[in-house]
Amino acid sequence: MVNDRITSVKVSLVILPLLKPASDAKVLTGKQKPLSEVAFLFAEITSEEGHEGVGYSYALRAGAPALYAHARELAPELIGENPNDVQRIWSKLAWLGQSVGRSGVTAQAVAAFDVALWDLKAKRARLPLAQLLGAHRDSVPCYNTSGGYLSTPIDELITNAQASLAAGIGGIKIKVGQPDRRLDLSRVAAVRSALGDNVPLMVDANQQWNRTTAIRMGLALEEHGLTWIEEPLDAYDAAGHAELARQLATPIATGEMLTGTSDHYELIRRAAVDFIQPDAPRVGGITPFLRIMALGEQAKMAMAPHFAMEIHIHLSAAYELDAWVEHFDWLEPLFDERLEIRGGHMYVPSRPGLGFSISEQARSWTVTTDRFTETRQLAPHRSNA
Repeated sequence: MVNDRITSVKVSLVILPLLKPASDAKVLTGKQKPLSEVAFLFAEITSEEGHEGVGYSYALRAGAPALYAHARELAPELIGENPNDVQRIWSKLAWLGQSVGRSGVTAQAVAAFDVALWDLKAKRARLPLAQLLGAHRDSVPCYNTSGGYLSTPIDELITNAQASLAAGIGGIKIKVGQPDRRLDLSRVAAVRSALGDNVPLMVDANQQWNRTTAIRMGLALEEHGLTWIEEPLDAYDAAGHAELARQLATPIATGEMLTGTSDHYELIRRAAVDFIQPDAPRVGGITPFLRIMALGEQAKMAMAPHFAMEIHIHLSAAYELDAWVEHFDWLEPLFDERLEIRGGHMYVPSRPGLGFSISEQARSWTVTTDRFTETRQLAPHRSNA
């Protein structure tokens, strides 16, 4: 095992269609179009000894062709590498894209391979990834987001929330940030009234408030006992988040849009948030995510990673301090397995690695695939699906 070698790398671009287009505040303020699909970059790595790892990254609305193109550039560089050397391989791949940047497409392409290598490493050890990393718990409190978009009428939103709670999910997050702030306040009040005071409730403004509006809205929302207010300001406004955190009793959460360790360090250094929200695919994979976890633990901050629940359940379980995991039922068709959810918690799979395999449904949504081996690139597969 010490001298194992990577012999095959497969990359695939999968387009997952949403049943209904989803709109958050960025759509209502005219900055983006409704989200109708999610593009996933899958990486499948096989070693000489027969070990396999699966990882993924993703893109929303734009960027998927660039993400896939860079992944195709990187994939041959893994051939012949020892899959045990995860952190060294991460550095190698990250440096290959340095001339065009350290974040965005370059980081997210690396992320799919990094996640696959960690999956392979845990499978080889016959352990769930959380246990390989050193789990602090076997389950993590979870909350649902996919049922709470602004495009969802309030009656349906409440029905979705109640269905999530009945299915064992522990908390509910809804979107805010509309141009008419009164609509946000009435929407939050209606959900709180329907669910009662004991259900953890979060709101997400998707960066659509300025500093003055964020303070005013934060103060107006405090009566609802929110678990946190998410992305109240521009993602890179660390100073503004720090000032807001000092003025509000309600905890502040942000970080999902940040694409590297240094950006998260700035939030943590300034005590700008109560919950850090890194996204493993966006920061470049599990390797840099672990560095962010260490910074968060040192600062005594809680953590609530964004999206990618199949990855983040393991990382949240390995976090020493309080942690949540976000539930998106959108992702479930991509995999053969399902996460166990009950009693307000999501449970770490007992299966080795991440504990998931790509479904035939996901294979049918594949737009293009390339496989690289030691001697050549196999003929790519193209699909109009």
